[in-house]
Formats: sequence, structure tokens, C-alpha cells
Amino acid sequence: MWRIWLLFDPRRVLVALFTFLFALALLIHFVLLSTDRFNWLEGSSTTGAATEQTSEVVYNRSNWV
Repeated sequence: MWRIWLLFDPRRVLVALFTFLFALALLIHFVLLSTDRFNWLEGSSTTGAATEQTSEVVYNRSNWV
């Protein structure tokens, strides 16, 4: 493995790797923001139905024993 680093400069490889990963992260986030389901900035139209369903759950503490 150490011979590979004799062929490539470690600083350039790490800079290229971090640049690629940052660009990939930006791409993934922008793709998610373009969808209606995963857009966390504007919200989705289905959040109201999900909160209505979870608000109907009632816990009975006497059955926890």
C-alpha cells in the first residue's frame, strides 16, 4: 500500500477526494430539495396528515405496570 503513495502526492489526492465528496454532498442535497417529499425548507403538503394521525394516539398509563 505504501508504494501507491510513492506514485501519487497524498496532499493532492486528499484535496481531490474532499472536493469530490463535497460536490457529491451538494448534488445529493440539491436533488433532495428539488423533490416535494424531502424538501425540508418549504415543507411538504403531506405533513398535515401525518400530524393528525399521530395526535390521535392516547396512552393509558395504568396499563404500563
